[in-house]
Amino acid sequence: MRLAAERIDWSVHGHKLLNDVSLRVAPGETFGLIGPNGSGKTTLLRVLAGLRKPRTGRVLVNDASMYAMRQRDIARIIAFVEQQAETLDRIVVREAVALGRTPFLSALQPWSEQDDAIVAQALANVGMAHLADRLWHTLSGGERQRVHIARALAQQPRILLLDEPTNHLDIRHQLSILSLVRQLSVTVVIALHDLNQAMECDRIGVMDGGRLVDVGPPSQVLTAERLRHTFGVHADFLDDPVDHRRIMRFRSAL
Repeated sequence: MRLAAERIDWSVHGHKLLNDVSLRVAPGETFGLIGPNGSGKTTLLRVLAGLRKPRTGRVLVNDASMYAMRQRDIARIIAFVEQQAETLDRIVVREAVALGRTPFLSALQPWSEQDDAIVAQALANVGMAHLADRLWHTLSGGERQRVHIARALAQQPRILLLDEPTNHLDIRHQLSILSLVRQLSVTVVIALHDLNQAMECDRIGVMDGGRLVDVGPPSQVLTAERLRHTFGVHADFLDDPVDHRRIMRFRSAL
């Protein structure tokens, strides 16, 4: 499913957080968003998710305006995993993941065994099945992040938006979550802090000062000049001796 943003502006108290951002993501593409802290990545994801309506511009889903859609219909198509999402409710992990099925439930379509199976599979996919009956507030930060991702998977979205989903995860779970995302047959937009992880995306976009300043394949975008100009670092480009992928080693530009 295609996802596009056209000339998006977003301001808070006169401070422009997004400035004339346009973007098109192809069906099934994994698109990475990178940029320094405060560059606008999270704000753009929230606009793409339909959680914020821009002052100017629009978001298109398969060339149809998102703003003509009901929120329930958007939630059947788009799932969004935020960096931080908390609850004060005393719920267990399984119940937290089951919230992902809410857009599909109604008086005419109550909870079913199929919903149970979808939730169980989502928990298994993120390695949390063994903690399905644990209370949410007893989980570590990394465990909560995996539950957030499981909830999004339970929505069975056609578009998946993730805001730095590997935050709080140890390296093993970082790799397993990113591998899982790459295997999904959905359109993905993922904000990443680790530039080497961004190398695995089909294309990446660089945010800087609220603008989308570069878009393209990672090997073409992540140049020494771009890394120095946008991130303030020098980079050495190396070939992984095992699989020969390009990896980067960074040094301060100061």
